[in-house]
Amino acid sequence: MNTTKRTEISSLGEFGFIERLTKDIKPINKETIKGVGDDAAILQFDDSDEVLISTDLFMEGVHFDLTYFPLKHLGYKAVIANISDIYAMNGTPKQITVSLGISRKFCIEDVEELYSGIILACEQYGVDIVGGDTTSSLTGLAISITATGTAPKGTSVKRSGAKETDLICVTGNLGAAYMGLQLLEREKIATADKDMQPDFSGKEYILERQLKPEARKEIIEKLRNENVKPTAMMDISDGLASELMHICKQSGVGCRIYEERIPIDYQTAIMAEELNLNVITCALGGGEDYELLFTVPIADHEKVAAMKDVRVIGHIVSDTMGLALITRDGVEMQLKAQGWTPLEK
Repeated sequence: MNTTKRTEISSLGEFGFIERLTKDIKPINKETIKGVGDDAAILQFDDSDEVLISTDLFMEGVHFDLTYFPLKHLGYKAVIANISDIYAMNGTPKQITVSLGISRKFCIEDVEELYSGIILACEQYGVDIVGGDTTSSLTGLAISITATGTAPKGTSVKRSGAKETDLICVTGNLGAAYMGLQLLEREKIATADKDMQPDFSGKEYILERQLKPEARKEIIEKLRNENVKPTAMMDISDGLASELMHICKQSGVGCRIYEERIPIDYQTAIMAEELNLNVITCALGGGEDYELLFTVPIADHEKVAAMKDVRVIGHIVSDTMGLALITRDGVEMQLKAQGWTPLEK
């Protein structure tokens, strides 16, 4: 342990931490087309399809709380988080490997329940489980999943391709998963050590968005069918603002998004009001929506505007104009990353 010069990891944040560790890494194999810095790595072997690889780690007490998170749902969500990264590269997920760290508090039946969710997600999205590893854990449950997928040569989409005048689009609605988490946490506290049952009536949608999210496979298929190739794309796992800032930074551009265009579900808005939270702030920073954020040339406006569950929320501008949210009152506010930062736990 370094005691002479000590920089706290939390001071950098997750992405700053990764950038510092990987800034000097240079690929040495010609097959490595894109390494660290995107939703998935891109490999190219001769003239075959591009191979996409992504991995995620879920830690008990950091990423999930088994007080209210069913193991089957947890297994399902862990798969979705990984294959969503493959879709965000304009690819098709094909295989996963599953590695588990398991403490003694879990029995065989618990692990089978977890795996039932993993298997269900794989069946839903046509993905094979091809391997993994297991080990003991002293701190609860750890789940590491690596997903591989493919994209036809030259069709994968990175974060770095957004251009001035491109339209900024999102799928579905935002903030629902975060509101589902807030509801679960509230009911956990309210029912602790009491003979009470949690009250989730009328809030089933936001619970499902937190406990059993889905990847946007159908949107990728729609874009392909309409011959629309995004110029940049990410999935929204850490919040809209954070992801948009990544795209703008890697593309060397600025952006303008409009508050009135950000899609919010009714249950999300009601829950935010109950908790006295600003619903737009929740949509910008909540995370875990696993919706797609992408940019397209302005020439494709009619095609994307006609797509169900796709909303144009703004446009790309010069980097000199910065990143801003335009409020309903026409006020321009600097966009800030307020997404979830696990390294501050």
